Amino acid sequence: MKQHAEKEILQPTLLCDKKGNLNPAAIGFARKPLINSNLSGHIMRKKKWNYWCIYGDEILFSATISHFDYAAVCFVYFLEYETQRYFEKTITVPLGGKLKMPTHVLESVSFTNSEMTIDMTYIQNETHLSVSIPTFDGDALRANLIIQHPPSDESLNVVIPWNRRTFQFTGKHHILPTSGEVIIGNRRFTFTPEESFAVLDYGRGVWPREATWNWGMASQRVRGRRIGLNLGGKWTDGTGMTENAVFVDGKMTKIHEDLLFTYDREDYMQRWTVKTKFSNQVSLTFSPFFERVAATNAKLVKSEVHQMFGYYDGTILLDNGETLVIKQMLGCIEEHQAKW
Repeated sequence: MKQHAEKEILQPTLLCDKKGNLNPAAIGFARKPLINSNLSGHIMRKKKWNYWCIYGDEILFSATISHFDYAAVCFVYFLEYETQRYFEKTITVPLGGKLKMPTHVLESVSFTNSEMTIDMTYIQNETHLSVSIPTFDGDALRANLIIQHPPSDESLNVVIPWNRRTFQFTGKHHILPTSGEVIIGNRRFTFTPEESFAVLDYGRGVWPREATWNWGMASQRVRGRRIGLNLGGKWTDGTGMTENAVFVDGKMTKIHEDLLFTYDREDYMQRWTVKTKFSNQVSLTFSPFFERVAATNAKLVKSEVHQMFGYYDGTILLDNGETLVIKQMLGCIEEHQAKW
């Protein structure tokens, strides 16, 4: 038993038809961001986000701009690996204010108010990410990062079809070399493109009222090679599509099988395993050292994220027949339950 190969999309394609429903021609995956996420209609059901996560030498830094139709939610967090100093700040704007989310993956977007400014400006194969927060864990935060999008790199761009009226386009761009600095109070953290890599999670879709997903990812230099992992579970199961891929020096091996995530929901800090459903193409363990919990419980909206930071170990079989050995690779893994 094995899953079929997914359709590869090779030319620019609209996500939606004129009624705002899923365009069947968009179902598949692409190695470049070819999908135009022209969402319309579906009042209060549309979900849009641009999430950035940057792995530095000393800290992990993350900034997100999202719009859920009934509210814009923007958040910034950082984790210092050694001391486990961690802080997260979230701003929610009912109905989203004037925030407009772009329809292309590599397009600029910004959010600003008195408490937080996040600017993601895309220009000529670079994203300039700047963040300014007057009070962040008792300090002022300023971040200025330049994220490279190497033109020959492949990325994972996939449309998940639950049905014609509920669907998601996700763009996962990995191992993007990053330079710049994050300043928190009198601490300055420097990022160098040889050792610091960014991950972009771009999402646009119409979601069911309740959803659960797993997402695992890592982007690091491993023995001289730029390696990125993108591992998804639960939310794509049974759709015929996955968001599973591994990147080596910019080339993507698409993993067509569903992945099984095994972990202890009573204690997320126990070791996780991630394996392909039918074969041994992916066989990984994940050992957490820190748990981020982000919970929202408003009347209409419930969301609970357990995002673990830790290390991957194991093997992945590549398209070229090579067995990629992963040892102590820094990354994240999460369970997210949403009623939104």
